[in-house]
Amino acid sequence: MRPLICLFTSIAWAAPCTTATSSCTEFITLFGGPARSLVFRTYPLETRNENITRGLIVVHGAGRDANNYFRSALAAAFLAGALENTLVIAPRFASNDGSVCRDTLASNEVNWGFNEGHEAGNKSWRYGGPATTDNGVTSYDLADEILRKVAHKAVFPNLRAIVVAGHSGGGQFVTRYLIANQVHDTLGVPITYVAANATSYVYPDALRPTASAYSAAAALPGYMPATDEATAGPFRPFGDAKNCPAYNQWPYGFQDRVGYSARVTEDQLKRQLVARPMTYLLGDLDILPLAGFDPSCPAMAQGPTRLARGQALSKYVSEKYGAPHKMIVVPLCGHNARCMFTADPALPVLFPNP
Repeated sequence: MRPLICLFTSIAWAAPCTTATSSCTEFITLFGGPARSLVFRTYPLETRNENITRGLIVVHGAGRDANNYFRSALAAAFLAGALENTLVIAPRFASNDGSVCRDTLASNEVNWGFNEGHEAGNKSWRYGGPATTDNGVTSYDLADEILRKVAHKAVFPNLRAIVVAGHSGGGQFVTRYLIANQVHDTLGVPITYVAANATSYVYPDALRPTASAYSAAAALPGYMPATDEATAGPFRPFGDAKNCPAYNQWPYGFQDRVGYSARVTEDQLKRQLVARPMTYLLGDLDILPLAGFDPSCPAMAQGPTRLARGQALSKYVSEKYGAPHKMIVVPLCGHNARCMFTADPALPVLFPNP
């Protein structure tokens, strides 16, 4: 019996895996295989671990650099004193189109679609789009499967909280996944969502913000709003809908959804938006059109900068719909995941006390 006891203790008290190398990765199999997708993780997903009390899933940006996001999440966990009891996971949405995207794919590794702008609405992994070789497998299906594994009581019996977070393109992923996902209420574990510096959001109706919906400091340097916005309310029907019909199409609105996001009705999407807890982390210096900023008409309808768009959307869903959403403006951070996730105001949100 003694070797058995020692073996159990070594597994239960194993140190977290903290290098962004293959030794800290494993594959998530989708729909029974052979399709699979890579994740970085601090602890094995199939080995019983009674020390884990929370899970943190961090989604990378458009650069698909899950290794760097894993490092940033590890740094945040270290600062929060949470490395030993938090399962940190950073999925990689690898893409290889032979041209712009040239990620190296392992055998049977899913090739996720990477498309920019409003035309990417139902194609990009950021918005729940399908694999390029299998329309039946979407990026949100992968998120569902990760959540199921984290919430598996036989493996992590003491898990009491899960946080799904993303920065930039990952923030776009999280804002839509909160609204559309179908496992939130089925896992028996509270799930919260954190979107940092997303370049756009999805609005539940046709109203859009005016300059009075966000702070003057959130505007572009030297930006002067239209004269009529000075006296307008914070939200009104979008004035250029005729020339910008995509402003209310997915991923900016609820219209023309296909795939994962179309599996539920608009009314259900709104109910899920209102019921699920979200925190918007916004860098107070993220006011320049850099690093993958979306300058398209549908995105500009939401505000001139990432900071303005986040402030406006948070105000809208909280005040009009009563959504339990919070907004935190992080001082001295621009469009930088490491700065955002390791800032003091972010740590209690990413690592809540279960």
